[in-house]
Amino acid sequence: MNKVCLFVFMILMSPNGGAMIVDDLKNKDDREWVYFTDTVMGGVSRGKLEYLEKDDEKFYRMTGIVSTENNGGFIQFATGIKGVNDDFKGIKIRVRGNNENYQIHLRTRYTPAPWQYYSAEFSVDTSWKDILLPFSEFKKSNFYQTKSFSPSTLRSIGIVAVGKDFEAEIDLSRIELY
Repeated sequence: MNKVCLFVFMILMSPNGGAMIVDDLKNKDDREWVYFTDTVMGGVSRGKLEYLEKDDEKFYRMTGIVSTENNGGFIQFATGIKGVNDDFKGIKIRVRGNNENYQIHLRTRYTPAPWQYYSAEFSVDTSWKDILLPFSEFKKSNFYQTKSFSPSTLRSIGIVAVGKDFEAEIDLSRIELY
């Protein structure tokens, strides 16, 4: 019994509080982020992804022009993820940006097509803030997907500027599962 109590105490007192860090940017080479746009399907959106360091903060910055012209309408950066267990309840991100709405897109082993994902929307402003996005709030992109997903099936996480014509600018300094 004492060993169980000690184990639980150690988990609760761990610096990450049981979180799984996806990227904290301590070493930018630890994780590969891929930037892509709607040009893969004929769209005309454009932009870029940069790794920056300012005021002792390391972060990724995605900027660009999102255009719904020619059946387009997104820019995004994404990374693969594996080794997730079903105990996690959501995603925590540290972000700032240009007072626009963005989305997180989650892909699972059961969403292989580009138009299949689960999404949750969030707003950013010019100050850094932590945002919690519970998995229960993610919405499926297609009617034939299951309503919810198991965290252990996660395969990728994307930060997406999508759905309307606008100028995107979003900074990400940390992403983790909680």
